[in-house]
Amino acid sequence: MKPYKQFAIILLFLAIEATGQSKIPFQQMDVFELEWASDPQVSPDGKWNVYLRNRMNKLQDKRERRIWIVDHAGNNHRKLTPNDHSESSPRWSPNGTRIAYTSSTDEGSEIFVYWMESGQHARLTQLDRSPSNISWSPDGKWLTFSMLVPEKPPYMVNSPSKPKGAQWADEPRVTTRVRHEADGSGFIEPGYYHYFIIPADGGTARQITSGRYQHKNEPQWTKDGKSLIFSANRREDWEYNYRNSEIYSVSLSDGSIQELTERNGPDYDPVVSPNGNNIAYLGYEDKIQTYQLPELYVMNLNGSGKRMIDLKLDRRMSNLTWNQKGTGLYFLYDSEGNTKIGFVSLDGKFEKVKDDVGGTGVARPYGGGSFSISNNDLLVYNMTTPYFPADLASGKKGDSSIRRITRLNEDLLAYRELGKVEEIWYNSSFDNRKIQGWIVKPPQFDPGKQYPMIVENHGGPIANYGDRFSPEMQLYASAGYVVFYPNPRGSTSYGEEFGNLLYHNYPGQDYDDVMSGVDAVLAEGYVHQDSLFVTGGSAGGIMTAWIIGKSKRFRAAAVIKPVMNWYSKTLVADNWNGYFNYRYPGYPWENPETYMKFSPISLVGNIETPTLVMVGTSDLRTPLSEAKQLYHALKIRKIETALVEMPGAYHFIARRPSQLIGKIDHIVAWFNQYR
Repeated sequence: MKPYKQFAIILLFLAIEATGQSKIPFQQMDVFELEWASDPQVSPDGKWNVYLRNRMNKLQDKRERRIWIVDHAGNNHRKLTPNDHSESSPRWSPNGTRIAYTSSTDEGSEIFVYWMESGQHARLTQLDRSPSNISWSPDGKWLTFSMLVPEKPPYMVNSPSKPKGAQWADEPRVTTRVRHEADGSGFIEPGYYHYFIIPADGGTARQITSGRYQHKNEPQWTKDGKSLIFSANRREDWEYNYRNSEIYSVSLSDGSIQELTERNGPDYDPVVSPNGNNIAYLGYEDKIQTYQLPELYVMNLNGSGKRMIDLKLDRRMSNLTWNQKGTGLYFLYDSEGNTKIGFVSLDGKFEKVKDDVGGTGVARPYGGGSFSISNNDLLVYNMTTPYFPADLASGKKGDSSIRRITRLNEDLLAYRELGKVEEIWYNSSFDNRKIQGWIVKPPQFDPGKQYPMIVENHGGPIANYGDRFSPEMQLYASAGYVVFYPNPRGSTSYGEEFGNLLYHNYPGQDYDDVMSGVDAVLAEGYVHQDSLFVTGGSAGGIMTAWIIGKSKRFRAAAVIKPVMNWYSKTLVADNWNGYFNYRYPGYPWENPETYMKFSPISLVGNIETPTLVMVGTSDLRTPLSEAKQLYHALKIRKIETALVEMPGAYHFIARRPSQLIGKIDHIVAWFNQYR
């Protein structure tokens, strides 16, 4: 056990002993009490931290976030502004005297500035659309941001004028774009995102980029403040060659653009070195495979002198950040289900800096998280364990000590008995490959008893579960179930070869990995072999449907927001473009046999397991029609089934806290019928 985890447990016991109160299991309504820290930003001098304090709004049934500030010792903890609107993107000015941020208003989101010395804040903008990706110029005189510039939608006819007072239907909506909708937001307003700059003291925003291209990623200022460095796809075929991107430089004086990289594949996440002479970035030559790791490059500011830095890490890097001396870069990476901060020098020497980053999902135990760095290389990041969501923490490279700055949930979780989370490694029956998973035991677990078990399959499948806090897993455990959640082949955080094992073969031997894990947990002796249940959402829903089509070991199943038919999925869903060739060879009409071979609907005739089917009515990622294919097939076959539709929910069913609770309650109620 890690030292800080032992310390946290001791603190919990002491708190309970001091109050004389006994702990109870984690409850449904506790979901509304959870808070978590995201987007930590340390001041240049390392003395202050601003961050987004997230919580669940019980009355409005939504997640909300406000900007809070706290000093490095964990004192002077307070909300930054008196506003009670949704806030985001706090960013320190280079000299640390001001904080720029965005906040919603009655007219939409706008850019504000807060002055540290006076505590005053002011609105800088009056924009037509919401800004994003704000950043300061090196001299603190300007701010840049990205914003949608709308264009008129296409139309095919001139409709007749309706009579005065008539209530006609809305005008038909015409679209000619390849991608015209997105899960989580719906129909995409026609237009293109461009970069703007505005004086940091307020004034008129000036558009910098132009053209029928999207400029959404956060730009980097050159040290002289004369140009922006950014990643985008400005090729003519950008709508179809969707994985490609290049790094560009745009002049702020005349908008001229220089392409700094050129190859078939993504080049992205550029960061300018402290001396202004170099750009570090990530990218790769696209090999057309399901999972491919980016490589780290450094080039001169004009795009010359490109060279790869070989870390020999075999993990996906993100969030590149130069150290203050410009001798190396910090970054995030996932390894074996744990998100970490790493560092690499320019000669390729790698070292792990910190573990346990993340805890911002607050649903299932996925990765995530971020960090920032001060002028003296102090790192501030969000930290999590299976026993608390993201808190602020800090530390330095070469120092193993960790300062936990906040304890946002101690007032709740100190009085809850959470299910104990244990790591398990086992061998796959297919090829003896080592597979990692986690087990959550019910509160007041008795090793002499046998419990029912829920197998929870993660989504993606290019994703990973890990040792992170998850209210969903804890609610299953509180209901008296052992929970097993594995990372079968195809999961991230185990290297490129492992993540690419499902290329043109999905679902495949990930089924064997999951079932081998079931056997490994059964061998522990505390799970009853005749009381097994299985569930999962998205790719986990695919795996659940696949499992019950191939096995009759489970007493009941809950298939959440699945893909049942790859032919219909790839031509209907908002992320249709991620499958042709990269997941399956060719297009569906070119290779219908393969697309159907890997579709769970092909196994529906074998299913005898009582199955709950659940989906959000506004899901555009795994559309409602996919879930209904399974439900209707089972009804036709007279298999016990029920369809649960979450009203208005997109693919992230657990976005609204009441629906997170409702999701778990329905699954547990279904399983309890068959225990």
